[in-house]
Amino acid sequence: MNGYGGSILRVDLTTGAITRQPVDPAEARSFLGGRGLNVKRLWDEVPAHTDGLAPENKLIFGVGPLAGSLFPGGSRFNVSGMSPQTGILGDSNAGGFFGPELKFAGVDQLIVEGRAESPVYLVVWDDWVELRDASGLWGLDVTETTEAIRAALGDRDVQTAVIGPAAENGVRFAGVFSNLVRAAARTGMGSLMASKNLKAVAVRGTGTVPVADMARFQRLIDMVDERIYSHEEYEIRVRLGTTKLVKAMNGIGGIVTRHFKEGRFEYADQVSGETIEARFKVKSKACFSCTIPCSRFLVVDDPRFPGLKLEGPEYEPLAGFTSRIGNGDLAFALRCIDLANRYGMDAIALSEVISWTMECQERGILTPADTDGLDLSWGNMEAVLALIDKIMRREGFGDVLADGVRAAAARVGGGSEEIAMHSKGLEVFQADPRTVKAYALGNAVSSRGADHLRSEPWFEFSGDAEEGIRRYGVAESAFRLEHTGKGRVVKHFEEMAAVCDSLGVCKNTYNNMEVLDWQETADLLNASTGWDMTGEEVRQAGERIVNLERLFIAREGVTRKDDTLPRRFLEEPLGPSDSPSAGAMVDLDQMLDEYYEARGWDVATGLPTPAKLAELGLRGDGGAEG
Repeated sequence: MNGYGGSILRVDLTTGAITRQPVDPAEARSFLGGRGLNVKRLWDEVPAHTDGLAPENKLIFGVGPLAGSLFPGGSRFNVSGMSPQTGILGDSNAGGFFGPELKFAGVDQLIVEGRAESPVYLVVWDDWVELRDASGLWGLDVTETTEAIRAALGDRDVQTAVIGPAAENGVRFAGVFSNLVRAAARTGMGSLMASKNLKAVAVRGTGTVPVADMARFQRLIDMVDERIYSHEEYEIRVRLGTTKLVKAMNGIGGIVTRHFKEGRFEYADQVSGETIEARFKVKSKACFSCTIPCSRFLVVDDPRFPGLKLEGPEYEPLAGFTSRIGNGDLAFALRCIDLANRYGMDAIALSEVISWTMECQERGILTPADTDGLDLSWGNMEAVLALIDKIMRREGFGDVLADGVRAAAARVGGGSEEIAMHSKGLEVFQADPRTVKAYALGNAVSSRGADHLRSEPWFEFSGDAEEGIRRYGVAESAFRLEHTGKGRVVKHFEEMAAVCDSLGVCKNTYNNMEVLDWQETADLLNASTGWDMTGEEVRQAGERIVNLERLFIAREGVTRKDDTLPRRFLEEPLGPSDSPSAGAMVDLDQMLDEYYEARGWDVATGLPTPAKLAELGLRGDGGAEG
């Protein structure tokens, strides 16, 4: 198949059986690849109400038709399964070099089934596939594991996806890490991987990705490159990556400060991307084939942390370990991020359970006596470092936090549930939803729980009323504090995000820079595969994926009542009073009605209608027609 590796690799850890099967061209055209084919496989093969840690659950790695290609940022892969953390759809996405390497080995989808009796790791070297003993790797952190596997295989170019000790110890928000810091961290896919006694997947591919019309494909890539280089955000993205958002979000009064109590952080300048660049940045780094080297390699010159070197960070962990916990010490924050990466934990979930604990102590719901003697006052970084270790080991109070904030609040009680910042069991990101209404809606309806990357509706920052009318029929859609039009905005960007994750490309270019419209996406896909898809068919593939994900979580009992946000965002006006977002709250019901109507779903239940499923070629049971 042009554009594809061509095979689905199945590994049964219980029996040791390893088989390959061809990719179904019709399925690929309907669901594209990556995230899309992953949810199709989960729907078909993982029964409803499967326990996330049961051997019957499946761990699926998927790459798309543009992964491993010349497309800038064609580096992404998805890891999917039933989530051990949320009990609904588990899915996470990462970049780096692992996804393309899997493609070069001829694999579009790796499906891991069953459970090994003892720790193993999987080696995929082109057509050679084997399971190896990993007892000597169990207990090692992400960096140590990566180095050990490369040494064992005698090739520095081997690409790995590994878990750290947090996953081994049963932390439910542990992730899967490639290239040391490229984190498929959300929804506990590392916890699922550990439950199968699978420490790592190591891949070396020497093949190529066949392209149907290389001359046409190259012309389209040249067009994309030109749009990226000429984009107004190109320079700052190269310099700062997503850390540019620290100052930007603080400027609008939307940065998460002391667990969403306020939207302004007094130390924002001290912990900004600009400060990282000035103090610690050595060079820029990029994922495979990307023309925007938005990552950074840092050497932290601080005597408290000798030898501290790391890549990154992204905005989410940076804000998580600074403003969210009330910390203005940048080097301390970078040490926390380094530990989260080495231990293999989701930095959003980790910073939420810590900041939730801090607010619980402030309110008197918890005392230091409840938290192993730790004084978790805002910004007490020594206590934070100690708590990170406790969570990783599930030791003492760390055991309370290791299942995520929803589970922790259920154990602690005492009103702590009201301040647990999650939706559907997944922790809220590092921007206050009251200040970005489309993002608020996207977090509420996301198929994997609270999440901005299921939609990334940046358009509401544009302030372009005319473009808002042209795109979505209302001027208000272009303004972040307005509610009207946001249902249509989120629908559109959810479909873009689904296509993006399924093609295997980066949202920085495809969603945020909008380097391709639907028809241009189809043109590029057709040049790669030899298909004849229209732009509308590509958009509809995104819509089909979103609808199937909705069916998947509906099978687990999710309806409109679950498309919600914590009470703070719905009822408590945001401060401080001199902020551009002062007094903001979220009118969620208004946006939900508009969203369901735009989707063609039942407004009362939030479920896809038979008419919508028929339009998308989905049967009532979620399978594809034909």
